[in-house]
Amino acid sequence: MGAPTSTPQAPSGAALNVVLRRSLGRLDLFLLAIAAVVSVDTIGTVAAGGGTAFVAMLVLVVLFLLPYALLFAELSAAFTDEGGPYVWVRLAFGRLAAALAVFFYWVTNPIWLGGTLAALAAATVSQYLVDLSSSSISTWLFQAAFIWLAIAVAVISLRQGKWVVNVGAIAKLVLVVVFTGTTLVYAFRHGIQPLPAGFFSPTLAGFLGIAPILLFALSGFEAASGAAEEMRNPARDMPVSIGRSGVVAAAVYLLPVLAVFCVIPADQITGIDGFMAGVSQVFSVYGAGASAMTALAAATFVVVLLTQGAAWMVATDRMQAIAGADGAFPAWFGRFSPRFGTPLRVNLLSGLVATAFMTAALLLLTDDAGDAASLFLVVLTIATTTLLLSYLLIVPTMLALRRRYPAVPRPYRVPFGSAGAWVVTVVVLAWIALGTVVAVAPGLLEHLIGIDYDFAATWGLSQATVESFTLGTLAVLAALAVGGYLIGRRERARAA
Repeated sequence: MGAPTSTPQAPSGAALNVVLRRSLGRLDLFLLAIAAVVSVDTIGTVAAGGGTAFVAMLVLVVLFLLPYALLFAELSAAFTDEGGPYVWVRLAFGRLAAALAVFFYWVTNPIWLGGTLAALAAATVSQYLVDLSSSSISTWLFQAAFIWLAIAVAVISLRQGKWVVNVGAIAKLVLVVVFTGTTLVYAFRHGIQPLPAGFFSPTLAGFLGIAPILLFALSGFEAASGAAEEMRNPARDMPVSIGRSGVVAAAVYLLPVLAVFCVIPADQITGIDGFMAGVSQVFSVYGAGASAMTALAAATFVVVLLTQGAAWMVATDRMQAIAGADGAFPAWFGRFSPRFGTPLRVNLLSGLVATAFMTAALLLLTDDAGDAASLFLVVLTIATTTLLLSYLLIVPTMLALRRRYPAVPRPYRVPFGSAGAWVVTVVVLAWIALGTVVAVAPGLLEHLIGIDYDFAATWGLSQATVESFTLGTLAVLAALAVGGYLIGRRERARAA
């Protein structure tokens, strides 16, 4: 298993039935974070939020991302056991809290992969490569293939799979740089799209509407700690990775969104195709090669989406496997493949959940006069909600672990002592709580503070459809998390 665990109470890695190999260096961690966390699928969503979303992103980079990065830099450097957030919550608040936190953290990604990334990949292929829209069966088959290719990347050994993820991260950065640079050329030739007066003047209603998506886009840089015992030096490398990838993420979000504003009329930007619509527009500068360049960009975009989903599976499937090994989930899921050194059983579970959710979304959300953009927004909101709910338990662990395990070495500490730790924790929790309320009950805060909220215009679906699908999904997931914990507890009792 490599280096000893941080504390004797940490889950026993021997239960994984595999020797974990340290194959992730500092560059690998940086690229894993870029591949997983920098969400090209949300660039269009942020752009669709207009100037308010852009200003809100700037605010959150300073007031959320910075304290968030400080908090998780300390946790990931001090507690370097395989499973990351599961171990942190387990040591701070007990096994039940850890079971709930890691289940919602983990399940975010099959939902996102099956309901958001696969849908966006299919829409991109249909519009720029091969039309899939003429047949619901062809759409389903493409999305299913997309899901299971991402799962396959997570299944193979990390020493091999990391190269696929790394290529995806580099392709993402290249795509964003090429798009942004081409936009400058386009603007020089054709001028910049005039923006309405007051376009960048933020509104409270606009901020509340986009806040959960922005928090989702700026979160997850600690995810790689799920594979902490497969890193060469997690205590040294994780804080550096979080800091560098956070800075790059802010640039990768802000520059393309600003570029989209420059070339697409504000009233024509949609969440599902905002980025590729901008690409299609500005690539006209390539003349006779415009079609080929746009097709190449579309294919790259799909590959980026696929490796994005795979990168999250690499990290979070390990967390759920550790929960199984520790008795907070059925033990059958708590074993790694001796051949691949990966959590094969949880990988397969992720694929099944993603496929089931993709199928349910296609069947339940498109029959209410909703289109692909509406489906995309609803599913993205559900994925946002599950991640934010998990953070309500994960974020406070820094304070709890400082109190319970003060002797554990902390190579990096949040500055300004206890006061600094309290400030960053309270600030991050306040943002997470705001995002959770807005995501779970859209329109509620607006109603309480007297802001008009047109549900149908915002979502493109009826309120009953959105709320029943969202709340129903959360209820099912909570039941599965508790059920998994109870099975694990019964298995622990039998083994005692």
